[in-house]
Amino acid sequence: MNITEILLPAFVVNLGIALGAGLYETRIVLPLWFHPLTNRNYRVDFEAMRKIDTGRKFWGFVTTIPLTLLTIANLYFAFHAKAPLYGWWISAAFIILIERIGTFTFFIPTAIKLQQGERLSVSKTTSLVLWWTRLNYIRNALTFAALLISLKAYLIV
Repeated sequence: MNITEILLPAFVVNLGIALGAGLYETRIVLPLWFHPLTNRNYRVDFEAMRKIDTGRKFWGFVTTIPLTLLTIANLYFAFHAKAPLYGWWISAAFIILIERIGTFTFFIPTAIKLQQGERLSVSKTTSLVLWWTRLNYIRNALTFAALLISLKAYLIV
């Protein structure tokens, strides 16, 4: 058994879990956090964000650490793979690298701001929530694309 036969399936499985959890969070958790008001603004339930705290209670153990490390390892070994595996594998890993950068530069800092957001203005809160919800669809789409592409790579192995 070589490293490809370990890393690529682990990457695929972690992407599947991340996608399912991301869709669940979008559909179930975010409505508990973000409440639309009649004037197109949002109210954030700061207490619910702190209590649910998916970042520390779930995402840290599923994506923040494992998917990030798997992405780096998969990028490295995909870069050294031969065609046709190379193209599929490097594409999937690169897509998730972009998703990981977005998570570390936007989603994590924004979650922290919103959890402590009682002192934010309504307009700032609404802006952050709108950016979050819109970019979250893109993040889920990137994860879905990477999952499909990594599955194709897996079929080549």
